[in-house]
Amino acid sequence: MRIVVCAKEVLDPDAVNNYALAGGLTIGADGKTLTQSAIPRLMNAYDEQAIEAALRLRDKGLSCKLAVVSAGSDPASILRQAAALGADETAHVQVDPAAVDLVAIAKLLAAYVTKSGGADLVLCGRQASDDDQGVVPALLGELLGMPVVTVARAMAMAGDAAIQVTRVTPDGDEVVEVALPCIVTISNELGTPRYPTTAQTIKARKMKPTAFTAEALGLSAAELAPRVVMTKQFVPTVQGQCEFLAGGSPAELAKALLDRLRADGALA
Repeated sequence: MRIVVCAKEVLDPDAVNNYALAGGLTIGADGKTLTQSAIPRLMNAYDEQAIEAALRLRDKGLSCKLAVVSAGSDPASILRQAAALGADETAHVQVDPAAVDLVAIAKLLAAYVTKSGGADLVLCGRQASDDDQGVVPALLGELLGMPVVTVARAMAMAGDAAIQVTRVTPDGDEVVEVALPCIVTISNELGTPRYPTTAQTIKARKMKPTAFTAEALGLSAAELAPRVVMTKQFVPTVQGQCEFLAGGSPAELAKALLDRLRADGALA
C-alpha cells in the first residue's frame, strides 16, 4: 500500500502572533508580504498530524510505503523532518508559491501522485495555518477522481480495500467507511504527533528529496496560470476599549454594571 502525505511549509504561527500582539507585524512595500525575516518556517501542524496518522496505521501492522511531498521554493527542512519521522521517500515539487494559486498547487500535487506511482491513500492536513482555506484536498479529489473524507481524528483499515474514518463534527464524532483509493484530511483532534529520535534525525540527513519541475510533471505554464491573485495583504488595526466601573462592594459594582448595560441598550 502506498500512502502520500502532502505537507506545506508555513511561517511559525506562534511567532507571527507574537509579532502581531507586539505591534511589530508589518507588510512590505509590495503590499503582499511580511517584512519580518526572522520568523522561522516550519511544517504546517495539521500536515505533521497527517504524517502521524499514517505512522499510526503502520504501527497497527499495515504494510505500507510512506511518501511525503511538498510544493514550494525550498521545503528541504520540513522534508528532512518527514524523513526523520519515518517517511520512506520525500519529494519536492519546485514552484514559487507567490506565482501560483491553490488550483495550480493541487494540479502539481496531483501530477506528482500520478507520475510517482499513484497512491492508495492521500493524507492532507485539514487546512494550512497561514491561509486557512483548506481547499487543496478537495481539488486533489477532483483531479485524481478520489472520494474525500474531511476532518478525521482517527483512522483504521477496514479490510484490504477500505478504510474506516472517525470524523469530528459539531454534533459529535461520525464514523464513515470509504473505499480506497481516497483522500482524508486530518484534524488536530488526532492528538500530539511523535518526535523523531536522534538516530532517526541523523539518518534523515542522508535522504535527499526527489525534485520535480512542472515540466517534468507534464504541466505547462498556461495550466498553472493563477485564477486567484492576491492583490493586497494588511494587518488590521485592533483597538481595545476597556472601562473600569467603580463601587465599594460587589453589590454596588453589580448595580453599576446593570445600569451601564441598560444605558447602552444591552438590557431592557
